[in-house]
Amino acid sequence: MESLESQIAEWRAYVASAPAVNGHDVDELEDHLRHQIADLTEAGLTADEGFLVAVKRMGDFDAISREFAREHSGRLWKQLVLAGDDGTTHAASAWVEAFVFAAAAAVAIQVARLAAGFPDEEPAWFARNLGLFVLPFLAAYFARGRQLDVRAWVLMATPFVLLALVINLYPYDADSSTEQLVALHLPVVLWFVIGYPYMGGTIRSHQQRMDYVRFTGEWFIYYVLIALGGGVLMGLTAGILEPTGVDVDKVAEWVLPSGAAGAVVVAAWLVESKQRVVENMAPVLTMLFTPLFAVMLVCSAVVYAVTGRGDAFDRDLVSIFDALLVVVLALVLYGMSAREPSASPQWMDWIQLIAVASALLLDLMVLGAMIARIGDLGFTPNRTAAVGLNLVLLVNLVGAAWLSGRFLRGRVRFHQLERWQTAYLPVFALWATAVVVILPPLFGFD
Repeated sequence: MESLESQIAEWRAYVASAPAVNGHDVDELEDHLRHQIADLTEAGLTADEGFLVAVKRMGDFDAISREFAREHSGRLWKQLVLAGDDGTTHAASAWVEAFVFAAAAAVAIQVARLAAGFPDEEPAWFARNLGLFVLPFLAAYFARGRQLDVRAWVLMATPFVLLALVINLYPYDADSSTEQLVALHLPVVLWFVIGYPYMGGTIRSHQQRMDYVRFTGEWFIYYVLIALGGGVLMGLTAGILEPTGVDVDKVAEWVLPSGAAGAVVVAAWLVESKQRVVENMAPVLTMLFTPLFAVMLVCSAVVYAVTGRGDAFDRDLVSIFDALLVVVLALVLYGMSAREPSASPQWMDWIQLIAVASALLLDLMVLGAMIARIGDLGFTPNRTAAVGLNLVLLVNLVGAAWLSGRFLRGRVRFHQLERWQTAYLPVFALWATAVVVILPPLFGFD
């Protein structure tokens, strides 16, 4: 049954990728598919055999998609908020649920700020727990939307509770480096935890993991757009209210934190609601930025290799390069999530290989400089976290470069490269968790 549910989840993801098909349509098609499977299994077929036969009986999905497009020709740009006449109630309910969770996150962040004594005080525990004030509401939003059972809710909540206990019971020193690392890495760990309710508990599905990668990229786009719109709104508000003597800065101190917290859920709702209308952003953005990053990476690698400036990799520069490597990896993953797996190698695949190879060379340079620095000055929490991240990135980049090269030579299929990336995602989660849980006591909470 677990295998069958995984197959149905992959089929549903494929069906939902068509712009002309909304969530209600997918629900109807899935219900019809399940009835077909049930009839076939009752007739003596296994679940896997029933799935294959039922999908075959559903017919050519491209034809189904075109039929939906003809029937709902004016719906594409309306489905951001409306799901059509037959789905208006469902869309309204989803909007209300998103608003409730967004409002709860906005209230939670304000309660935490009041408890912390803002704006007079800024205790370290506030920054340390910032992700726990907001991200549980996003996880609950997905759990509610996916109709998870009680067991799944408990499994989802357990990491949040355990991490909250761990990071708040640890006796950090004043101005502790380990505490700063926890504040930086905890949201990353929690984002991986959110993947569980987003995928409906089917965390073993590589397709579902890639869908979560796609969601992360689209969520980031929407969040940035909301932030830019909010900044314009606050700027115009300040200009309008300035003659009245209203202290706009005081208002902003309360509005901006709530807006930033609530937008986390609102952006997720937009990604869920738009039914992949903006999914075309993935190939467009990767086509635009991947070549630019590839050129910049090649130039940087050549300059540092020719000049031999390995001693220039101080802590600030290492942080910049690590951020650059993470961005390059994110671009590669986001581009893969929107690529047609059956398509033959294209010029963009060569560009991505150049970017990955250049990032790999820079990663080796950074690692060499950091190991030399550790040999001279010893281990510190920051150096350990940076070395660990670069080692994790190194293994990923080596595997990606190797498989990309074999794919471009026709030795392997694209799905093997995709599987490598989706299978490697838990390694990033484990390293971030190690930084949060293991690194502080390892260095005496210094």
